Amino acid sequence: MIGSLQLKVCGITRADDAAAAVRAGADALGFNLYEKSPRYVSLPDYRALAASLPAAPRVAIMVEPSPEALGEAAAAGFDLFQVHFRHDTPPARVRAWSAAVGPGKLWLAPKLPPETDFNPDWLPLADSFLIDTFSRDLFGGTGKTGDWEKFSQLQAAHPDKRWILSGGLSPGNIAEAVRRSGARSVDVNSGVESSPGKKDPAKLRALVAALGG
Repeated sequence: MIGSLQLKVCGITRADDAAAAVRAGADALGFNLYEKSPRYVSLPDYRALAASLPAAPRVAIMVEPSPEALGEAAAAGFDLFQVHFRHDTPPARVRAWSAAVGPGKLWLAPKLPPETDFNPDWLPLADSFLIDTFSRDLFGGTGKTGDWEKFSQLQAAHPDKRWILSGGLSPGNIAEAVRRSGARSVDVNSGVESSPGKKDPAKLRALVAALGG
């Protein structure tokens, strides 16, 4: 934790990068189980990495998984489950994710078009919500900043939930993003990389320094 701010470093593919992230101040590590991601890590690859990872909560990043896939990720040793999904996903499917791992371990990451409001029916199903930059073609990972004001409004309207800001965050903009959004939890990925899936220790340190850490 950096002051009162929680930091998750996402897109981990190597044990050395995980160690560098934790040394810099990361509170959680994200592993992308989505096959279309350039930072994809399969469950067998993750299991091979697991013994070499530092002690920090491990987050499985998944896109509209089946409950069975969530169960497999839980069995592989993940602590938390970040589920990206389209805003018009049937409610029963979202409820199934919540039932599979429990609201306390579920981070819901809805893909919200700019003209679409956050659905309050999601609120009882998870304790944490990740708000990423909208893209019609991608589930996160755009490398572009999002609507920080909308994030601020959601966090203010539902202070009992944990709100995680994601999307294009880097050493150069993280301080402004936190100031304008009021975020207390942030998720970083491409902004601290030298290339997709390879974290840059210097950029990690610079980001934490920009936050006053």
